Amino acid sequence: MTTTQSTSPGPRTVQGADLPEDDPFLPRPAYVSEIRGETPGITTYRIEFADPDRAACYAYEPGQFNMLWMPGIGEVPISIASAPDEGPGILHTIRATGRVTNAMTSLKPKSPIGLRGPYGRGWPLKQAEGRDVLVVSGGLGLAPLRPVVLALLANRERYGKVILMHGARTPKDLLYDYEYESWSARGIETLITVDRGDAAWRGRVGVVPVLFNRVTIDPKRTLMMTCGPEVLMRFAVAEAIAREIPAGSIYYSLERNMHCAIGLCGHCQLGPDFVCKDGPVFDHSQTARFFSREHF
Repeated sequence: MTTTQSTSPGPRTVQGADLPEDDPFLPRPAYVSEIRGETPGITTYRIEFADPDRAACYAYEPGQFNMLWMPGIGEVPISIASAPDEGPGILHTIRATGRVTNAMTSLKPKSPIGLRGPYGRGWPLKQAEGRDVLVVSGGLGLAPLRPVVLALLANRERYGKVILMHGARTPKDLLYDYEYESWSARGIETLITVDRGDAAWRGRVGVVPVLFNRVTIDPKRTLMMTCGPEVLMRFAVAEAIAREIPAGSIYYSLERNMHCAIGLCGHCQLGPDFVCKDGPVFDHSQTARFFSREHF
């Protein structure tokens, strides 16, 4: 997608950000400061603003996203994968699947890139305080939930029992596997599974929703956050509802065709809502009516 010029006069405030903007569609100069290969086809990029003043006033919440711009190619919405205090810069974990993300595989440290954001509504960490928290993810879905895990660890005393269920197709596809041991040691029950093991794999084999059978949940005090392939989220939501977790305590992050990121273009409209500004995080009571069992 190419950028579009705004015709609105004067400075504006972008939805989801406290940064005054002359043009809400204008990416701000940034650069890649670090690149880390994660799994086959998935890479984490640390991106920093070229302007130190902009870096100083940029703030975000876990669950929000940025629009990343490759000059001459277009933009793509990417979830923020770092915690707000994990600077410098912002982490984005990206799978190369389309024109823009494939072009990003050519990036090197110090390569220029454009960034605008943050956008959207984040995860309900405040609502989760004093409650048990269930984090359910699959594949790349752990990227937007990684900031949640880090926030829960940073304020562990504010939450009850915390359980992470995560899975991938194979052991080599497990995202951030170098962090699981630390998360577990610091007070998060971490359950990992793969669809297919290999000769070296000694862990669980099976789909993520089966892990619900391995935990004890008090539905009245549990809040669930889930992200991943929609089929995984559909079955995770079904398992949560079967265990009587209220729909208003079940949150998921939706991916839709987001172009403008500020609710103007309509590409990501979901009923009366826009995924880019009213989401991407929704609770199940808000959006269940728009999804049949076949589509979510």
